[in-house]
Amino acid sequence: MDLAAIGAYFTEFWQKVEWVWDYGLFGISLSTIGITLLILIASYLLRDLFARFIIKRLKGMAKRTKNKVDDAVIDALDGPLHFLPLIFGIFASFKYLGLSGETGALFDNIVQSLIIIDIFWALNVILVPIALILNPLQKLFSRELFDWIFKALRVVVLAMGAATILELWGIKVAPILASFGLIGVAVALGAQDLFKNLIASLTIMSEKRLANGDWVQIEGVVEGTVENIGFRSTKIRRFDKAPVFVPNSALADRALINYSQMTNRRIYWKIGLVYSSTTAQLAEVRQNIESYLLNNDEFVNPPACSLFVRIDSFNQSSIDLMIYCFTHTTNWGKWLEIKENFAYEIKDIVAAAGTDFAFPSQTIYLEANESATPALFIDAKKTD
Repeated sequence: MDLAAIGAYFTEFWQKVEWVWDYGLFGISLSTIGITLLILIASYLLRDLFARFIIKRLKGMAKRTKNKVDDAVIDALDGPLHFLPLIFGIFASFKYLGLSGETGALFDNIVQSLIIIDIFWALNVILVPIALILNPLQKLFSRELFDWIFKALRVVVLAMGAATILELWGIKVAPILASFGLIGVAVALGAQDLFKNLIASLTIMSEKRLANGDWVQIEGVVEGTVENIGFRSTKIRRFDKAPVFVPNSALADRALINYSQMTNRRIYWKIGLVYSSTTAQLAEVRQNIESYLLNNDEFVNPPACSLFVRIDSFNQSSIDLMIYCFTHTTNWGKWLEIKENFAYEIKDIVAAAGTDFAFPSQTIYLEANESATPALFIDAKKTD
C-alpha cells in the first residue's frame, strides 16, 4: 500500500468525522450542542453572581429607608432572582439551537412557563413581608385569622399561576372550573363535615374565642393549651402533654372557657367556725380578714371587683364565714402562692380571736327521767 492510498483513506475518514460532527444529534451539529451546554452551565454558575449583584444594589437602596419591609421583600426575592439567570440561559440555548416549527413553539412555551413560574413564585414569597405592613389590622382580626387569610391568598396566587400556565399550553381553564362546580356539588354532599369545620374555624378566629398558647376548657371534651388552629381541627395539648385534635365544629357548638382571657383570678372559700364562738369573736374574725384583703396590694378592691367577707350560714357543725375576692394576677403559680399566704393569715386571725375552726361532730344528749331509771334488783332468796 503506497502513501497515496493511505492519504486517500485518511481523507475519506476525515470526511466521515466531519459529517458526524456536522450532523450531530437530530441534525444539530455537535459544536452547536456543545456551545448550548456551555451556555446552560455558564448561566447556572453565574446565577449566584447575578443574584448577589442585584440584591446588593437593592439592599443599598433599601438602606436609605427607615422601614424594614423593603429589606424583608429583598430577602424574600432571593430565590426567584437565583432562578432568573437560569431561565435566560435556557432561552439563549434554545435560540442558539435555531429551533423552528412545532419544536420551536414547544420550547418557547417551556421558556414562557418557566417565566410564569418565577413571576408567581416572587408574588407568593412577597406576600410574607407584605404581612408586616398589614400588622396593624391584627387589632381588628385575631392573629390566627390574619394568618389564615394570608395562607388563603398564597393558595390563590399559586392557583392563578397554574391557570396561566394551562392557558399558555392551550388548556382552557373555564370548562375545568365548570366541571369542578359539578363535581363540587357531589363532593359537598359527602364532605359536609369538612365544610362545617372550615366555617367553624373562621367563626372561632373572627370572634377571637381563643389563640395559640391560650389555656382553654371545652366542656365535656378537653382542657389544655391551644397549639394550632387548623382549617378542620384545633390541636390542644392537655396538661399531661397528650395532644388532642378537636374538630372546629365542636369548639363552635360547645361552651368554651378561656382562662387566658381572665382579667383576675377568684378566691371563693367558706370557713367553718365552732358554735362556741361568741358574736364578738365572729365579728373580730370577719373584720380582720376583710381588713387584710383591703390593705393587701395582691387583691383587687371594690368597685373594680367584688369583695365580700360575711357570716353566711349556720351549718350542721359550724358557723360558716364566706370569703369572696379576686387577685390581680392571673398566673396560676402566683395565684397559688397568694392563696397560701392568705390561708396562713386566716389561721392566725382565728387563733388571735380566741376561737377555732369547726370540724364535723355529733353531740348526744341524755335526759334523766323516771322511766329511764333502772329498777332495783331484789334477790328472792334473801327475802325468804
